Amino acid sequence: MNKTHNTLTITFHCAALVLLITLLIMPNQLNAISASALLVLPLELFVIGLLLLSLLLLPGLTAWMLRCMLATLLALGAIFKCTDMATYKVFARPFNPVFDGYLFTNGMNLLQGALGKFSAVVIAVLLLLAVIAIVIAAFWVLGRVQSLLCMSVKHSAVLLATGLVLWLLLFLLGSARAALPFYQHLSTHTRDILATVRDIRAFKHQLENTNNQVHAHENVLSFLQGKDVLVIFVESYGRTVLDNPEYAPHIRPLLERTNKTLEAKGFTARSGFLTSPTVGGLSWLAHGTAMSGLWIDNQIRYNSLMISEQPTLNRLFNRAGWRTVAVMPAITMDWPEGNYYGYDHIYDAHNLGYQGKPFNWVTMPDQYTLAAFHARELTQTSRTPVMAEIALISSHAPWTPIPQLIDWDSVGDGSVFNAQATSGDSPDTVWKDNARIRLQFRLSIEYALQTIASYVATYGNENTVVLVLGDHQPAPIVTGDNTGLTRGARDVPVHLIARDPKVIDRVAQWQWTPGMLPVDHAPVWRMDELRNRFIEAFSPASD
Repeated sequence: MNKTHNTLTITFHCAALVLLITLLIMPNQLNAISASALLVLPLELFVIGLLLLSLLLLPGLTAWMLRCMLATLLALGAIFKCTDMATYKVFARPFNPVFDGYLFTNGMNLLQGALGKFSAVVIAVLLLLAVIAIVIAAFWVLGRVQSLLCMSVKHSAVLLATGLVLWLLLFLLGSARAALPFYQHLSTHTRDILATVRDIRAFKHQLENTNNQVHAHENVLSFLQGKDVLVIFVESYGRTVLDNPEYAPHIRPLLERTNKTLEAKGFTARSGFLTSPTVGGLSWLAHGTAMSGLWIDNQIRYNSLMISEQPTLNRLFNRAGWRTVAVMPAITMDWPEGNYYGYDHIYDAHNLGYQGKPFNWVTMPDQYTLAAFHARELTQTSRTPVMAEIALISSHAPWTPIPQLIDWDSVGDGSVFNAQATSGDSPDTVWKDNARIRLQFRLSIEYALQTIASYVATYGNENTVVLVLGDHQPAPIVTGDNTGLTRGARDVPVHLIARDPKVIDRVAQWQWTPGMLPVDHAPVWRMDELRNRFIEAFSPASD
């Protein structure tokens, strides 16, 4: 019995050592996990071992407190690695607790809508218990490893010292096997947090000192007088659809056909690229960046922007005499941020009049969104010009079912889309296969582009000006890029469409590609440049 107990005890000690080593060397990205990545000698293992031995020389309470501190660091590293794996998968970047904390609130709202309040609370409690379990597990692991070392303190000390010497030799020889993976991971997060705090201060200073007098003259945007200006954001419409060999053979010909359709109706297009502040989601950061002319790449900046006096492009149109509206079919809750932009009216999921069934998360198809906007804002015989910011969401995950275009006169209250909304495979079926996910994504982008072209061709006239842009690249599961660092990883296409040649002439200096398909070397602007360049193109030069 005693022998069995000893065997079990040693097994637990060894298991704890394996867990410790795994925690120290495990990468923080799922696609980075490989045999090569795991074949490293972590300096932290020997340092922790020596620290655990040295705790034996300290008084009981002091040793226990220091062990708690060490366990907390290990738990923190484990939590960061888990959250990094999630954010890299969706946003192609590591987790930042300063400006990603809101994700938990948004996640709760999403869970409540999908599963109900009780289930959402249960999941939140389970997550909290998981965090507590990680802390307890780290304390347990250290205790077991310390007990293993104490089975022979002399031999353990010699083995750890030998390990340190071996690590140092490998390091001096320039071997990649001598690594500090856990330290580097925690220190990177620490630097990111400190940099974020500095960025918050710098951005607040920028908001307080931004000079907008150059755009305050009375003739701002006067070269667009009498025009309806539609700024249409297309969900997840990123450069990957033009560069990725899985999408390009379909999307590039589609854009060329779209251009011919528009030209047949007398429209001219120019196209380029913008660099979005976000990847995989957080569309409101792109909206805030494009409309404010400031780089909004995190929630802290966005929140600061919302309480600032930085005039948006929408507000400047409003001051110049346009009626400004927002068309946001994804908004299903209160949206106090809408007050910042300066809209005369906000259309959301509740007041667009859609009586059809949702397409899973997508509240209504893009064709209905554009048709409802047109009927409510552009059909009156006597009205002021409209500047509309429109968010099209049919290309939002889960990309099933895919809507199909119908005759615009048949759209009605949207109930005609019910059969489409209940067709196709469920998200559970689609998301079992990465290839199927990418296919559905591509089909959703095709639908969005076809819908916009059909709308402009059907309802556009000489007083119609349409600026179409992607909000961000899709998630790494779609782009195949999990680093966010490759060429064009954050770029999105942008198109300006108008029938009046004077409008196109005003943007000649932009050097955008003629047509709907931007060439590979087309200009690439940061998205925060769009507002000022647009204003400068369509306003008289300031004295």
